[in-house]
This record gives sequence, structure tokens and C-alpha cells, in this order.
Amino acid sequence: MRKRKAKKRPLLPDPRFNDQLVTRFVNNLMWDGKKSVAFKIFYDAIDVVEEKKQNEEKSALETWKDALSNVMPHVEVRSRRVGGATFQIPMQIRPDRKVSMAMKWLIAFARKRNEKTMAQKLAAEILAAAREEGAAVKKRVDTHKMAEANKAFSHFRF
Repeated sequence: MRKRKAKKRPLLPDPRFNDQLVTRFVNNLMWDGKKSVAFKIFYDAIDVVEEKKQNEEKSALETWKDALSNVMPHVEVRSRRVGGATFQIPMQIRPDRKVSMAMKWLIAFARKRNEKTMAQKLAAEILAAAREEGAAVKKRVDTHKMAEANKAFSHFRF
């Protein structure tokens, strides 16, 4: 590398739950720099989760964290050229990338849902992911299947 590695900036915890992970999620949710709108969407979604959840001993935030951990992939495939062929090589994912991928998938699949508002879409996707169903969890399962199918090429790891 020509330049030094960029240092990670510390995130401020969110005002309601005092959690940095929530701020990171809201930053991914945000469009056009509208952070207050993104926070409102997230908090409304958490309130909807609080109303709809079946598991009474867990808070809505814990349900969201469970959903996030259910969406988190552990392995992914990366393309690598060896000779003239391109191989899909399964590789472990580092922890911060796991969280980022889970957040992005949860938000992306929430946006594709059919509910009326974004808060309702996000809440529905969170509840589905907490029960280990829904599109975001399916994406994780597909990613793991792809890695499993290409296990034979793992000796090309770099």
C-alpha cells in the first residue's frame, strides 16, 4: 500500500439507546445526509417491533440485535484468477465486515418489502430475521451454500 491505513473514526452513541451499533445502522439507513429522518425511521421501526414481538422477555433492541446476528454471514466467496480461469474461493469474513454486510442486507431487503412506510418495512424485516426467516436470512444462507459448493477451491486462498 502506498498510503497508511485510514484510522477508524469513533461513532457517537445514539440518543435513545446509547448504543454505537444503532448509530452505525442509522448511518447505513440514511439517504442524502438526512440523519434525523433516518433516526426517526429506525426508532419508529423499533416501536413497531415492540408492539408486534411475541417474545416478551426480550426488548425490541435485543430483538433487533438477534435479527442482525441471524443475518450475519461467516464465509463468503471471492473471485481469484489462477492461470486463465477465475475461481470463486470461500474465505472467512472479518468481524466488522460481517456486521456491515448484515446491516446492508437487512436495509436493502426492508426497502424491497410491500408495507406502507419504511419504518413498517424495516420492522417487518427485523421480526422476520429474528425468527430466522425473510429475504435477508435467505441471502445469508445462499452465501453460505455458495461457499460450501466452492470448498474444493479453498486451497487457492491468498
